[in-house]
Amino acid sequence: MYSKTNTTSLIGLDGKLVEVESDITSGLPTFSIVGLPDSSIKESKERVRVALINSGYKFPAGRITINLSPADLKKEGTQLDLPILISLLASMGVITYDYGEYIFLGELSLDGRILPVKGALAMVISMRELGFKKFIISDGNKDECAIIKDVEIYPFENINDLVGFLNKEKEVRPYQLDLSKIHKQRSFDYDFIDLKGQENLKRALQIAAAGGHNLLMIGPPGSGKTFAAKHLPTILPDMTFDEKVEVTKIYSIMGKLESGTLVEERPFRGPHHTASEVSLIGGGQGVPSPGEITLAHKGVLFLDEFPEYKKNVIEALREPLENKIINIARAQASVSYPADFILIAAMNPCPCGNFGNPNKECTCSINEIRRYLGKISSPILDRIDIHIEIKPVNYNELREKKDSKSSATLKEEVTRACKIQEERYKDEKITRNGELTSKLMGKYIKLSDPVEKIGKLAFEKYKFSVRSYNKILKMARTIADLEASPDIKENHLLEAIRYRTLDDKYWNV
Repeated sequence: MYSKTNTTSLIGLDGKLVEVESDITSGLPTFSIVGLPDSSIKESKERVRVALINSGYKFPAGRITINLSPADLKKEGTQLDLPILISLLASMGVITYDYGEYIFLGELSLDGRILPVKGALAMVISMRELGFKKFIISDGNKDECAIIKDVEIYPFENINDLVGFLNKEKEVRPYQLDLSKIHKQRSFDYDFIDLKGQENLKRALQIAAAGGHNLLMIGPPGSGKTFAAKHLPTILPDMTFDEKVEVTKIYSIMGKLESGTLVEERPFRGPHHTASEVSLIGGGQGVPSPGEITLAHKGVLFLDEFPEYKKNVIEALREPLENKIINIARAQASVSYPADFILIAAMNPCPCGNFGNPNKECTCSINEIRRYLGKISSPILDRIDIHIEIKPVNYNELREKKDSKSSATLKEEVTRACKIQEERYKDEKITRNGELTSKLMGKYIKLSDPVEKIGKLAFEKYKFSVRSYNKILKMARTIADLEASPDIKENHLLEAIRYRTLDDKYWNV
């Protein structure tokens, strides 16, 4: 007897519809799965067989064939366990009612329980876009999937309850999640009010947060680079609901959804400098999986000891820094992952760390310094908006009882500047100044004659590249927005230029 169920298999962040066809015919007892299944799906034969028996059903004797259509699409994931079992039960005549409107997602345990799977939210969103509205999933995936309001989520803990529902012997209502009750107020271990000295760095971090600008910190060990970077999440604007869903979908696919529902806080990822290109950019065997830059989507990617990363790892950042996506091509599939993050990089000025340190003498030769700094190429430097030098904090600055802005105050200013940008770009496909393209810059960045003159002098003096100068203009626009100024003034441009003048000191030694 023939039967069919619907499910999905993920390719990157997108789910593809998969029809699970089952047929039982007379002949020697066999159980085969065809249609390009991966190893996890091939192993589902044993999980389905034992789960079926332990749930009180007799495993059919005969020739069992399971076909996963389309046959030319590589399928991955244990979420196919449940649709294979349902299709088989229908072929056995155990399930007698039509269930074609449902999408089935779930892994099976040997005792008949339905277990949660990775990427359930991404699968639900993808199938909703294809017109499916009803989903049967594991009880463990119900909270993350129920954040999508225009679909019906039916969670089940075991096979028997599900069969009773499909045969209309048991009534189950769609699961509803009250999003207002799961929202949590963000709390942080850091506050800018406790960051002594480094007022210039605080300002640079605020500009980075307000405009979505990348930032490079250069300074000796112990000057507070890492400590300051950890403060940045405290002043980032809150994510919109759509951004939360987008980030939650990524973390669901990677099995890192700790809350079980929405990701409320912007991600902050800080991979070690020994990280490989695959772990940072994404890839791996089979269908490429997301890397750290995708896990940092809509948040911050912090790379400490920047020159210590392998050269190929650093250079691989070119595309995502420019285009906010990463394209990965492998034999099994070619996928695109989002990578819209703020890069915060920190580095010492030389191998010993004391080049330019007023308190300690540098022991490195000029050639050693050049080789060390040469690990960061000009194309990468051009893609980092803000370059700031950090000096060690002295004792007087440490003990000074000077009023400093708290994270709450800085965040209010950042949020106000972000709202100005959102209103300005409401008819465009961007929301922040850091995303401005050359075409949009001509539309939204206008300089008066005196400001234009300053820009021309700086361009000729420091020999900026076109990309570097465009970064300066974007930063100047953000600085003006922080002051709620409709126009870019001389002081705004001068401050922005100051964040791009370190190249002469360090990269032209």
